[in-house]
Amino acid sequence: MARTTLLHADGSTTAIELRDAPGHHRPTRPLVSRVAYAAAHVIPRPWADNVPGAPAEIDWDATLAYRRHLYSWGLGVADAMDTAQRNMGLDAAATRELITRSAETARESGGRLVAGVNTDHVEDEVISLDAVIDAYKEQVHFTEDAGAGVVLMASRHLARAAQSPADFERVYREVLEAAAGPVVLHWLGEAFDPALAAYFGSADTAAASSTVLRIIESGGDKIAGIKLSLLDPGAEIALRSQLPDGVRMFTGDDFNYVSLIEGDERAHSDALLGAFAAIAPSASAAIQAVDAGDTDRYRDILGPTESLSRQIFAAPTYFYKTGIAFLSWLNDHQRSFTMVGGLHSARSLPHLSEIVRLADAAGALERPEVAAARWNHLLSLNGVDA
Repeated sequence: MARTTLLHADGSTTAIELRDAPGHHRPTRPLVSRVAYAAAHVIPRPWADNVPGAPAEIDWDATLAYRRHLYSWGLGVADAMDTAQRNMGLDAAATRELITRSAETARESGGRLVAGVNTDHVEDEVISLDAVIDAYKEQVHFTEDAGAGVVLMASRHLARAAQSPADFERVYREVLEAAAGPVVLHWLGEAFDPALAAYFGSADTAAASSTVLRIIESGGDKIAGIKLSLLDPGAEIALRSQLPDGVRMFTGDDFNYVSLIEGDERAHSDALLGAFAAIAPSASAAIQAVDAGDTDRYRDILGPTESLSRQIFAAPTYFYKTGIAFLSWLNDHQRSFTMVGGLHSARSLPHLSEIVRLADAAGALERPEVAAARWNHLLSLNGVDA
C-alpha cells in the first residue's frame, strides 16, 4: 500500500495508507443505457508563460492523450467548455485549435465529441443583439465544419444585452436556424459563472424554464438536448419532465448526479459533467452496471464519488477546474500540476488534501503509488513534513 499525508486546515497532519485501485474494466461494447460526456480540461506546457492574462500554451500531446483516455472508457468528450477554462484563461485562438485538434482525435478514436460554441472571441464587453447572433453563428459554423457537435453555451454578451425573455428567444431562434445539425443547449448557473445570473430573462428558475421550453419547442429537430448546470436537482427534474420526446436532459449537476442519472419511474438524465473527466473509470464502470441491469452496483461504484465531486466543486464553484487538473496530475495524465492562467493556485493545500482523501475513499486514484509520491512531494515543497 502507498502511504501519504493529509494536511488539515489548522496545519496538523495525519498519515494514511491509500487503498488499491478498484480495478475497473474498460467496456468491450458501447455504453447504451445512458449517454455520457466528460467535459475535459486542457493541459499546458509546464514551462510555458501560463500566468494570468497570457495566451494559453497547450501541451497538445498530453491534452489529446487525455481525450483518448476518456474515449477508452466508452465516454464521449465535451470539449472547449468551462472545464477547459473557457472564459478563464483559454483564449480564442487556443479554443479554435482545441476544437480542430479534438475533432481529429475523435475521428481517429471513433469517439463522440461535442464542443462549446460561445461569443467569447468578441473582445468588446457590450455588443448588440445582432452582434451576439453573428458571433454565435461564426462559432457554430467553425465548430460544425471541424466535425464536432455543438453545445450552445450561455453567452456573457447575451446576458448583458438581453432586456427580456423575448430577446433570448430571438437570439436562439436565429442561431438555431443557422446550425446544420442538432445542438445541445447549455444553461450554466450563477454558481459556475456569476456573469450569467438571471439568464434566460429571469432570476426565477420556473420563469426562466418557461423561456427555455419555448426555445426548445420552436427549435424542433434542431435541439438534441439541454445541459443543465444549476446545482438544483428539483429544477432539473421539473424541466426534464416537460421536455418534448427526443430531447435529452444532460445533467451538469456535479453535486447530485448519482440519483439524476439513475432516474425515477418517469425518466432519467444523461450526463455531461466535468466530474466525469476526473472519475472516468468509475463513471464508465457504473454505466456498464446499469447496462447490465445492476443498479445496486451502479450506486456502489458511483455513490462514493459524489462526495469527492462536491469537494472539487465547492464554493467558489468556478474554481473546480483546479481539482480536475489536480486529479489528472495525481493519476499521471500530466507531468506537472500547472494550469492555463496560473489557475492551479486557486485552491489551498488543505482543500487539495481533502480531494486526496475523498478520491482514495471513492476509488478514483488510478495509480495510488504515483498519487502518494506526487502529493508527498508537493507537501514537502511547501514546507510540510510528509
